[in-house]
Amino acid sequence: MDIKKHLIITGNSSVSWKDAIVKAIAEASKSIDYLSEVKILEQRATIDGDKISEYFVDLDISFTIDVNRKNS
Repeated sequence: MDIKKHLIITGNSSVSWKDAIVKAIAEASKSIDYLSEVKILEQRATIDGDKISEYFVDLDISFTIDVNRKNS
């Protein structure tokens, strides 16, 4: 049986929402093992003049708990 844990994180980018998602997952994977799923909860952006200046995404990322892990 797989046990999953969920975290909500926010990613940002000056390029696009997709770039914000990719960067957030890449950063999370540096400190969280066994990432398995992502759900986009919300997308928003800030506007400067007539252009989007920053893209933001709230993500629900899931990872599998290693039930065989030994605590040291």
